[in-house]
Amino acid sequence: MTEPGLTFTFGIEEEFFLVDPETRDLIADPDPGIMERCERESGAHTVVPELLRSQVETNTRVCSSIADLRTALAETRRLVVESAEAHGARAMAASTHPFAAWREQRVTPKARYRDFEIAMQEAVRRFLVAGMHIHAGFGDPDSRIRVMTAIRRHLPAFIALSASSPFNAGGFTGYKSYRPVIIGALPRTGLPRPFRSRAEFDGLVEDYRRIDAIRDSSEMRPDIRPSHAYPTIELRSCDICPRMDESIALAALYAALLRRLLRQDEEEGLPPEPPTEIIAENCWLAQRYGTLAFIGDAERGGRVDIADCVEALVEDVAEDARALGCEEDLRRISAILYDGPSADRQIERYELCRIEGADHREALCAVVDQVLEETRTGAVGRD
Repeated sequence: MTEPGLTFTFGIEEEFFLVDPETRDLIADPDPGIMERCERESGAHTVVPELLRSQVETNTRVCSSIADLRTALAETRRLVVESAEAHGARAMAASTHPFAAWREQRVTPKARYRDFEIAMQEAVRRFLVAGMHIHAGFGDPDSRIRVMTAIRRHLPAFIALSASSPFNAGGFTGYKSYRPVIIGALPRTGLPRPFRSRAEFDGLVEDYRRIDAIRDSSEMRPDIRPSHAYPTIELRSCDICPRMDESIALAALYAALLRRLLRQDEEEGLPPEPPTEIIAENCWLAQRYGTLAFIGDAERGGRVDIADCVEALVEDVAEDARALGCEEDLRRISAILYDGPSADRQIERYELCRIEGADHREALCAVVDQVLEETRTGAVGRD
């Protein structure tokens, strides 16, 4: 039985690309029937247009457990996949499209997005990325802020494990997760500073408001933040995973880690914070090298294998995963380390196709096909 002070709720937002099954390119002007069906059949979930018309965003209902979240995520994924296929498109869960051109995309005709483009100019027009945001509700406002600060040192693990954006605009970027590079062109993104209370965070929001930089905290887009709309902490550093099992594994790791940190906060206090600059450096290393990264050890100095850090973290939160009923999902993290995240599979598929005689475009199309199939299999199963 879950202890009253350690009760959690969960939710996941995902952003999908809409792909032409013939050309494998993005559909700049998709059939409006896709969104109409998603909205009509969303039930307790929410499906909304994204900044670009070639994308769809899903938001699961509020869930009481990771098992419940798995059910909800399967429902939202199935809805997008089936709606797209019913109108001549395919849904793709990856954080960049291997070769789509940002100049060919169209912004969704909403005042919010129009204003966003006017303010941010080319940084927004190049914003051809997708992500996955994991929400967790727990504790009181101050404890959520303290735990949010404590989890920052673990963000490199989530970046590496979820990496699905090695290609962009027709080229290999050299990164396993290139999405943060594109997002970094916008203000108020990246690693947040440490906060000790909700009042301190609210003070920063007010400072931004006083200089007319933002209207509310929803316009602050760091890698992890208190949600503006819900009493949750929103993990925003993950790429979207083509395989739904990997998304749930990351949610299980996030949930167990939050519970572990919340217990520490209540019992013996949270550990001292590493320098924000060192955490940021490790986040960059995770973006660049994924699960093959060697990140900085802020306590002892030198470099350590990120895979060893993740395995140690999984072991450390195993008790909390058992308490949350997501131990099996947490074990999937080890499989991601062994097989590599989506980025590794994409690179391997591209290189294999080139060895077999495919040209550059054909190999990139094969990468798209692989991601499309992984996205579909997790949502509706194999034919």
